[in-house]
Amino acid sequence: MTEGQFLTESGAAELRRELTELKQVKRPELAARLKEAISMGDLSENADYHDAKEQQAFLEGRINYLETLLRSATVVPDTESNKPNMVRVGVEVTVQEDGESPETFTIVGAAEANPKEGKISNESPLGSALLGHKVGDKVQVQAPAGALTFKIKAIKKAT
Repeated sequence: MTEGQFLTESGAAELRRELTELKQVKRPELAARLKEAISMGDLSENADYHDAKEQQAFLEGRINYLETLLRSATVVPDTESNKPNMVRVGVEVTVQEDGESPETFTIVGAAEANPKEGKISNESPLGSALLGHKVGDKVQVQAPAGALTFKIKAIKKAT
């Protein structure tokens, strides 16, 4: 499940914050809600109780996932240099297809990927194709519409 996964330092910190919030705020809130629902009696027809139990299962599953991920993932330190010379997890890379506008992505581990925020996984087709390459290199990516070629225009420390 989480074996061989990578996290950036900032991504690991964000997941630690989420875990703390879940354990110290959400779990006690849900416990209080369950206690209140139980006090209403007849649990077989108590919608609040059943809803709270479902939320508790989800919450405990998320806590377990985060604890396992944070314990087993490799945290990639922020790059020391402001001008990294190679694409790796934790850098921002600008690429361009012929005839298209440049696009900038941050390469992150799968657990942090969020394409809407420009964060792509090192395991995605584009992310894995870019790894290990330098500015000026061209990489080919297999997409459903066929092969796409991207030229690496810039690599910099992720912000």
